Amino acid sequence: MNNQDNEKVFQKSNINWYPGHMARTKREIKEKIDLIDVILEVVDARIPYSSKNKDIDVLVGNKPRIIVMTKVDLCDMDESLKWKLYYENNNYKVIMVDLINDKNVNEIIDVCNILGKDINNKRIEKGMKARRLRVLVVGIPNVGKSTLINRLVGKKVTNVGNKPGVTKNLEWIRVNENLELLDTPGILWPKLDGKNIALNLASMTAIKEEVLNIDEVAIYIVNTLFKYYSTNICSRYNITYDEDIVSVLDGIGKRIGAIRNNETDYDRVYNTILKDLRDGYLGKVTFDRYEDR
Repeated sequence: MNNQDNEKVFQKSNINWYPGHMARTKREIKEKIDLIDVILEVVDARIPYSSKNKDIDVLVGNKPRIIVMTKVDLCDMDESLKWKLYYENNNYKVIMVDLINDKNVNEIIDVCNILGKDINNKRIEKGMKARRLRVLVVGIPNVGKSTLINRLVGKKVTNVGNKPGVTKNLEWIRVNENLELLDTPGILWPKLDGKNIALNLASMTAIKEEVLNIDEVAIYIVNTLFKYYSTNICSRYNITYDEDIVSVLDGIGKRIGAIRNNETDYDRVYNTILKDLRDGYLGKVTFDRYEDR
């Protein structure tokens, strides 16, 4: 099967993955968008293109936009910086943050304060009262929106989980006397742009595991790592490159002790690969490549 046929099969089979709460969230954002001053869009620095929801552009119109690239502690900085420049060249303000070590989070508040001052000056010129800046926080599932908000507020105000779908409803959250946020559940788009984007999202747990077969996702991760980060995967599992993916999986299985009755426990191998990538044990990686955009 060639790539074109593979894409057709993917588009036909990928029907029921779009949860009802995402459609509801989009509808509620449309209802509240006139109350919003600034859009804070959160993306995963490891997949800065795949994790950017194109539907948000339609929802928010021409309001000021800040892209926050999270999980920079897990990304290949050289590759992710190319995407930062790309978005800046397209008139976005881009801030890269390390939510684990709390780096650059205050820069978001600084930028919001500047925008809030400009917006309130215009309100005062029109004879209106100054008010808190209202910022809509949007992004796909599991990019760190809840953790980001907790860092901005300085305490836990939203639930955090390493899986999609933790935030369920829109919620106003006050950061300080000058700033309040409208938190939203993670939303994707009804039709993905292609198989690689779907696999990137699944690799970084932005879509639930049942959307794509775990074996397909794990093999995609292995092949991508061999292509761009061969040292990472070889050193992690004490293996060498082999065109035969079964031999590679068997080698990983042997390394992690996933052997049962002299047979490789492939399900355990697949789950280990996904978990190791998620937890950073496979090194700093960026799967979106700027040259392939």
